This record gives sequence, C-alpha cells and structure tokens, in this order.
Amino acid sequence: MLDSVASAIEVVPMGGPCGAEIRGVDLSKRLSDEVVAQIQRAWNEHLVIFFRGQDVSQEQQLAFAARFGELGARKQAPDHLRAKTEGVLQLDPKILLVSNIKLDGVPIGAFGDGDMWYHIDSGYTSRPYRYTFLYGVELPSSGGDTLFANTYLAYEALPERLKKHLAGKKALHIHEYKRTAQVDVDGDISDAPHWYHPVFITHPYTGRKALFVDRLMTARIQGMSKSESDEILAELYDIVERPGHVYAHKWALGDFIMWDNLATVHARADFPRGERRLMRRCTVEGEPVRE
Repeated sequence: MLDSVASAIEVVPMGGPCGAEIRGVDLSKRLSDEVVAQIQRAWNEHLVIFFRGQDVSQEQQLAFAARFGELGARKQAPDHLRAKTEGVLQLDPKILLVSNIKLDGVPIGAFGDGDMWYHIDSGYTSRPYRYTFLYGVELPSSGGDTLFANTYLAYEALPERLKKHLAGKKALHIHEYKRTAQVDVDGDISDAPHWYHPVFITHPYTGRKALFVDRLMTARIQGMSKSESDEILAELYDIVERPGHVYAHKWALGDFIMWDNLATVHARADFPRGERRLMRRCTVEGEPVRE
C-alpha cells in the first residue's frame, strides 16, 4: 500500500547552512513516486534531511534507500584491518552497524566509542557513495551528535588564490579505519585502501562546485611537497569546518537521517563511555567524481 501524498509533506528547514526536517512521511510504508520526487528535491536543496519518530525495520530501511539508486555494499577492509570493521551482527552486506555494543565481549558492529573526525563515506574508493542513510536504534543519554558541513559553502568561501592554485589538482584519500588520526602516507601505502580525487568536484545532480576534502582521510595533494600540501590542507579543513558551514544534528530515538555524500562531510561528537549507541547505516552507490 502506498503511503503519503505530496501535498501532506512538510519541509522544515533548520535555518542554517544545511539540514531540513520532513514531516508527514511514514518510512515503514512504500511511498509514491511523487512523494519520493519531492523528498529528492528537498534533499538537493538542503543536503541533509531527517524524519522524526520513525519505526523502520532493516528491510524497510533498505527498501526506502533503494528508491534513490543502487544500494551500496559495505566496504570490505583488508585482512589486517578487518577486525576494526566486521562486527558479529553485521550479516547483511548492505548494512553497517555503527555501534559500541559488544556481545560476549565481541563488537556487534564498527566505529564504536568516542568522537570521529569529519570524513566522506568511502571517499578512499574510486566511486564514493552518493548517499548515506542512518537510523537511530539505541542512543546514549547525551552526545553522539552528527555534524554536517556544507562543502558547497566551503568552496564558495575559498580565497581566489586557492581556487586558482588548486584548479585541476587531485588529493589522496586513504583509510586505515581510524577515527581521530590521519594515515602516515610517507611510507608504503599499498596495503591501505586509497584513491586520488579532484580537490574540487561538480555535483552530478545540481551542477554546483564542492570542496572534496576531509580531515580524516584526505592526506596529501598530488604533486606538492609534504610541507606545502600540509599547509594548504590545514587551511582547507578549517574552511570546511567553520561553524557557519556546519549543522549539528542532536539525535532522538526513531530519527532517520540521510545526507548527500558529495556535498557534505560529517563527523561525530563524543558521548559518555559505557553508554550504548547503535545506528544502522546503508548507502547508495556513486560514480567517479568529476571536477
């Protein structure tokens, strides 16, 4: 049975650099094409959208996400890093459990406790995810907020000298499944997942330019010395993460949030140790990014 009509949907912008709540939608039901199209239009405009008070199963989450493209597969870490990513309850290849919960002393998911620097989901691969969908199943008493930075605004805020200097440049994105530390790329990186992407990309749907770097996984600008690259990247990170570019989402049980992975970077704030947190994530596959 189809649920919701476009006229019943309300889009409530958060009034900041990105983010909007959508009301009048039950994600446990199959939505009409008209409703999905309206959600997509709101998404293109606000980059991060969320729904409150949802009660969705894993199957319902995947069915909804599939309305926006081909479902993404969870990235498999190299053997020597796999213990950091493969929880004992991650049984569906299209689902990632982001959790600190353990079962008989063994993690059920990945990326458990603590804060996490700004990053792009699967930015270290040749085809970064286009979209990410995250559902709050269990939450701590406080903290664990997800922070989203609008990288359209970051690009627009760049000094002209950087726009000219970095035009046509690529940067190395690399992942060793850390949360608050960059990878040392001065040695052999062949056993760590990595890819070079343009520093500036053009969004395939909106045609807008975005700054495609993040503090956690972007490690070096191609063709530059380490010192020059480090100096420029530090400046870029600071521009991306300016308070005026960031929407902080404070989670409530039943929140379902989805974001554009090509026009935002996201981070996680710290939360009390020992308190359970369980988020269920799925994605939509992307294509190679273009300048």
